[in-house]
Amino acid sequence: MTAYGVVTRNEEEVSWGEFDRGFYEVKDVTGRAAAPLSDAVNMISCFGDNAAVEESPELAPVTADGERATRERPYFDWAYVCPTQPDYRAGILEMIEDAAAENDAVRLDDVGFPRAEYCYCDRCGEQFTAWASEQEGVDDDAERGSDAWFDWRASVISQFVAAATDRIPGRTYLTLYPDPYPGHLYERAGLDLDRLAGHVDEFVVPLYDTAYGTTYWLETIAKGFQTRLADLDVEFSVELYAVNVDVDDLIHAVEVAEAYAREVFLGYDASVAAAALRRMRADRREGTEHGVPSGSDSPDGGDALDSGDSPDSGDAQDSGDSPDSGDARDSGDTPDGGDALDSGDTPDGGRE
Repeated sequence: MTAYGVVTRNEEEVSWGEFDRGFYEVKDVTGRAAAPLSDAVNMISCFGDNAAVEESPELAPVTADGERATRERPYFDWAYVCPTQPDYRAGILEMIEDAAAENDAVRLDDVGFPRAEYCYCDRCGEQFTAWASEQEGVDDDAERGSDAWFDWRASVISQFVAAATDRIPGRTYLTLYPDPYPGHLYERAGLDLDRLAGHVDEFVVPLYDTAYGTTYWLETIAKGFQTRLADLDVEFSVELYAVNVDVDDLIHAVEVAEAYAREVFLGYDASVAAAALRRMRADRREGTEHGVPSGSDSPDGGDALDSGDSPDSGDAQDSGDSPDSGDARDSGDTPDGGDALDSGDTPDGGRE
């Protein structure tokens, strides 16, 4: 049976009865930090941090041309910190340890390099050269941008995740950028899923949209991750966006996602999320389905919603009551779909 959770910045919402579990943002990409909770999976943005980079621009990764990975770039919704920055990295590991002391499950968010062209800082160059000299079959003069360089980047991220999970006695969740195409996460962010599966219990894939008027793309991506992870000893869940989304459309998205994912999490508007789960459970008791064609074994994202119900005013659109209803995921500006999204335009998880 699928479990349903909420992702929130509001402490009181993690214990609402509609949710099987709550994820609480202890640190988000704005740099805002909060004390971890004992009754939630505490969630930490590891290498996304607007405040830190604004205060110390040298923390940001750079391209070969010297462009920093900041919000000024058209394809970044927040600023990044270079994953090899030792003091910042140590601080994040300490934050993870503190969170795990409150609740033994922790979710790692925004893990990885920002894009394939990062990082060309002097420190990364020195570390790559030292690493290459110790590897069999790798030329000592291997250049950045080579296959060896991408392998080194993956080792940096895998070592960080291993250090993090050493501090997490319970379940470790790790957010992935929503791109299941083989090799893309490795090249883009240094995320080697085969290596990471040895440390992580569950990958979380945010598939965000502001409407879910169509869901064929959601099903395509979810199925892609199901296939990509099938041979690994790891589970995966899908996170959906709930802010100002029509309840029937959100229910349909949940039904599509749960056909493939172990759990489904609803982000950043607990009132709408709770209303959707109440409606969905009531409809299932009454035999109502949302958007699942007759005779189909799985949700078909391209079909119109089957239910003729519209969200009732007392239950469905409660988002105005939620202090989180206007917030986008992490950045405060756009409700994007997870780690290192390129586009600042739409939160649809199916980009690139």
